[in-house]
Amino acid sequence: MATNRTFTMIKPEAVAEGHNGAILKMIEEAGFRIVAMKMVKLTKERAGQFYAVHSQRPFYESLCNYMSSGHIVAAVLEKDNAVADFRKLIGATNPAEAAEGTIRKRYAKSLESNAVHGSDSDENAEIEANFYFSALEKF
Repeated sequence: MATNRTFTMIKPEAVAEGHNGAILKMIEEAGFRIVAMKMVKLTKERAGQFYAVHSQRPFYESLCNYMSSGHIVAAVLEKDNAVADFRKLIGATNPAEAAEGTIRKRYAKSLESNAVHGSDSDENAEIEANFYFSALEKF
């Protein structure tokens, strides 16, 4: 059963280039409500913890370096069918394959620097949100 919450983060290059406001506007205009949000700078160790599922993949080291290279904006979003609808809004992981009008088509630079992260399942949305937002910050 689909839940009504998902997790996203605006990645370092999109934040550094000042796209976070425009991206958040697209998210809200698509009917999502932001229920929690904060800007943080990950350490390489913290990025490694978040992406531990990819630790055996060849791109893991590069991904951790990239994600700790600047500030990110972490957010929990709410909307009916949140995970699936958000995945449509952000577009394909590779911006060259992303549909027109999606966040990645507009703001991503490459497969790695693809502007935003979006949870791929309800279970991962909960895990990822809990990684960034403690029980004391419950929304």
